[in-house]
Amino acid sequence: MDLGIKNQTFLVGGCTAGFGKATTEALLNEGAKVIGVARKEEGLIQLHTKYKKSFIPLAGNITTSDTINTAVNLAKQENISGVLINAGGPPAMSFEETRLSDWDEAYRNLLRWKVELTHKLLPHFKEKQYGRIVFIESSSVKQPYENLVLSTSLRLAVVGMMKTVSQEVSGQNINFNMIAPGSHNTSAINRLIEKKSQVTGDDFDKVKQQFIDAIPAKQFGNPEYLGSLATWLLSPLAEFVTGQVYAIEGGAVRSTL
Repeated sequence: MDLGIKNQTFLVGGCTAGFGKATTEALLNEGAKVIGVARKEEGLIQLHTKYKKSFIPLAGNITTSDTINTAVNLAKQENISGVLINAGGPPAMSFEETRLSDWDEAYRNLLRWKVELTHKLLPHFKEKQYGRIVFIESSSVKQPYENLVLSTSLRLAVVGMMKTVSQEVSGQNINFNMIAPGSHNTSAINRLIEKKSQVTGDDFDKVKQQFIDAIPAKQFGNPEYLGSLATWLLSPLAEFVTGQVYAIEGGAVRSTL
């Protein structure tokens, strides 16, 4: 299937691992160009070596204003068509384990920078009269999970922002959508398993199997497949899709909505 993104350019956060890397490679394999942002230069070098001029590396912390400003300037120069807004999450904690400083940090790392980046990119997309914005969050926005109170609370705020902005810019061919992954084979799931192991005293492998058994699909998700969905949502083929939250979680979410 031709997604119609050959030679288009996209900005991708967290491009060297997990869902960010999966989406980066899916875009590049479709003939698109990617401005990839990540903290560690090693992964950026590997992608640049593999994809040459199609991959433009940007080393930095996407949650900071300095990196956001650099990324936005580069995005405008390259006339980007879309952005994958993606970065890591806060540590796994129960509510009683958290301090107010943890909530302040979660606000900065999960919500504030996404608002700033969206604010600064939106004029470009409005001038272009085209844009695809995809957020990677968590299926906890559909159904809360234990020890994820910080993640769930602030990611729900991102849902509210995304849904509202999608309405405000409707009719301008600028679409906002969100993917809400459940348990996938990424480093993030390992952190949750380690946290549960610490709480229960069970060993890592036993807790991992408990996680898998709790998923109706009886397996963790493949991040590469999720990257394919993100790539489709970033393409012109998603012209009739906006303001949606796609929970990709193997049937673990019991909600009807």
